[in-house]
Amino acid sequence: MKYWLALILALQCALSSHAGEAIPLAEDPVVEQRMIAISEELRCLVCQNESLAGSRADLAQDLRRELRTLIKANKTDAEIMEYMVSRYGDFVRYRPPMKPTTWLLWFGPFLLLLGGLFFLVRMVRRGQGRKQPPALDPEQRQKAQSLLKDTELPS
Repeated sequence: MKYWLALILALQCALSSHAGEAIPLAEDPVVEQRMIAISEELRCLVCQNESLAGSRADLAQDLRRELRTLIKANKTDAEIMEYMVSRYGDFVRYRPPMKPTTWLLWFGPFLLLLGGLFFLVRMVRRGQGRKQPPALDPEQRQKAQSLLKDTELPS
């Protein structure tokens, strides 16, 4: 029992030695709140499916540091967003603007949905338009019955 307790204590000490240092918040809580609000609207360029505020990538930390610098330089949110878009393109925004280069991004899913519905309706209508196989005449029905009787297993 003492062996297991010592092993658990040693593992716990080893794991805590790998813990990273906490990232300090900005000196000014107003700057930090504004930085978080802006970075929620921006995409992490490394993770791509995570906001800049929630990403732990090194590039995201650098971009947040840059956002703080821009905020301290009294730039407006629009100016900061324009700076980020001019530097990294519309991809950096979670909600890119509506313009001809982003129409496929905005309307592509709806076009795919409409195309899928079109083909589904077409397939259903084509299936309904098919004729039923012709009914058997009495002679064919009798022949089929006799074939079925011949293949039945004796009980």
